Amino acid sequence: MPSRPLRIHAARLSRREALLFEAGVKLGGVFHQYFGMPVSARTAPAVARTIARAVALQPYVVDVRATIDPTRAGPAGRGRFAYHYLTPEMLEVTVRLRDGPEEVTARLAHRPDLRYPLMSVVRVATAPRARGAPRRRRGRYPVR
Repeated sequence: MPSRPLRIHAARLSRREALLFEAGVKLGGVFHQYFGMPVSARTAPAVARTIARAVALQPYVVDVRATIDPTRAGPAGRGRFAYHYLTPEMLEVTVRLRDGPEEVTARLAHRPDLRYPLMSVVRVATAPRARGAPRRRRGRYPVR
């Protein structure tokens, strides 16, 4: 008897809906994990690479881009106590997720007009089905 695919959500979500949820989880994780970390012009590229590599370890992620611009915020303290710490103004992260033919791109970036670090969906796409490929059943989201 064939086993049924495992579902990770109680609601019957499409792959696209589940990927949108996953994108929010990943960007929310970046937001709440890394702000406040000491950073300088010298260390910013390495911190950005570390953030991207950490997010890339998570399920469904096919690409992550992270950049940090420490010049977008002033230092905390003065004199020998002055240093920069990672703030929402400095960080920009784009994550691309895929499950089967469904793909979602989402972004975390500071919006000066809103004075807010906004997480947004940039792109949602479905790859065309290959000729002769079986149709998938909607509402299933198996764990892989």
